[in-house]
This record gives sequence, structure tokens and C-alpha cells, in this order.
Amino acid sequence: MKKPLILVTNDDGITAPGLRALVSYMKEIGDVVVVAPDSPQSGMGHAITLDSTLYSKKVTIDSLNGATEEYSCSGTPADCVKLALQEILGRKPDICVSGINHGSNSSINVIYSGTMSAAIEAGIEGIPAIGFSLCDYSWEADFSAAKDSLIQIVKEALNNGIPSGVVLNVNIPKLNTKEIKGVKVCRQARANWKEKFDKRTNPMGKNYYWLTAEFELLDDGLDTDEWALANGYISVVPTQFDLTAHSAIQQVNKWKLNE
Repeated sequence: MKKPLILVTNDDGITAPGLRALVSYMKEIGDVVVVAPDSPQSGMGHAITLDSTLYSKKVTIDSLNGATEEYSCSGTPADCVKLALQEILGRKPDICVSGINHGSNSSINVIYSGTMSAAIEAGIEGIPAIGFSLCDYSWEADFSAAKDSLIQIVKEALNNGIPSGVVLNVNIPKLNTKEIKGVKVCRQARANWKEKFDKRTNPMGKNYYWLTAEFELLDDGLDTDEWALANGYISVVPTQFDLTAHSAIQQVNKWKLNE
């Protein structure tokens, strides 16, 4: 049987350990092509390059354990997916996987995530897509604990499909293999970041700012991604990119908008 074509991307950059781990796992399933940023693009969300040139080149990061083909891209994660689909791949990939991100993309973090935006870009084009993140920001993080679960999730997505208009947001707790209890399909927890700017002055007398924040969980539900992660489970949140609040249409229709 023909092997599935798997597009791999991320937002931490093409040399990131998380992406290298994901490439090695996906090679056990199918043919892997990587199109990823040439430098870190964390927190870029769904930004795309419009007002500057975009560059891409074929590279070899790991000649022994690397992908079938790899390309670095000067743009954002969403740019990488667009370029892969329009210019690089010879056929439509069977699935797009993004990550493994260094750090959580659970709850409200999905809004800011370049990792998830790459998956969403693929989903917009009708390609099954999954974003993977590990709740460990360290560059030396251990990605191996969830290897079997990640492979199984991708295989299930290939065999069963992902609903149209939906991508999967998968987050992995910072635990070893024996400590991970399993996989839970969840909803996104309600949460926010309590933010403030740390204002400083440089030697030239100009003010500059560092954004700082504290995560604030606003949800005590037992069916959320935050609960699953805190209790030793890999969380899987089906995420839609139709941002319409369908439940609010009837209420807003009651406004006097045409008088």
C-alpha cells in the first residue's frame, strides 16, 4: 500500500528538538516532508507575510534520521503551510502535523500559538491536521514519553478522518511514560493571562517594555484540557476555525439594527 504523505511543520524552528522528535515518529507511519521556519516563530498566531519577500530552501538537518525532504522557510508557521501546499509538495498531503511545541498550547494559549495556526491553515485547506505541544519549555525536554500515544493519534486520524472544519489540539503533560495515564478528549478550559508590562529604561534614556503575565484558570470543570493535563492525561481538544458564536446569533438579532 502507498504510504501516507505527512507534512510536518512547527513554530520553534526547523532545528528544534520537538520537531526532530516528531519527524522521527512520523517516519514510522509514512513519507515525511518538513517545511518549517528557519528561526523561532513562537507566539506569531496566524500571521502571514504580506509586505516582505518570502524565501525557502531545501536543507538537510539530519542525513541519517531526517525526513524524506526538508525545506526551511523565512516566514511564519502559516506561511510554511501555504508554501508547502502551493509550491513544494507534488500532491496533497494526507495529514499535517505541527510541533512538537516546546510549551503548552492548552486553553487560551491556542489563540496565540503558531503551532496551532499552522495546523489550522492546513485544516482550512481541507487537510486533516493536528498540533502537538509538550508542557515543558526546556530546549532539552524529553519528548519520548508520549511517543506511542502520538503515533496512535495520528494513525487514528488517518484511518477515521477528522471532521471538516476541525483540527486537533493535543497537549502532553510533563511526565514520564509510566506516569501518563492515557488520553482524554476534552473541551478547552476557560482561562486568561493577567498581564502587565515591566517598564524599563535603556542606557540611552529610552523606555522599553517586557510583557509579563500570570496564567489564571477560570474553569473548575472536570472535562477540560487543563484538568486532564493536571491529572496526568494527554489532552485532545477538537478545535474549530469557524469563529462564529452561533448561540449568540438569535440574541443579537433582537437588536434594533434596521430602524
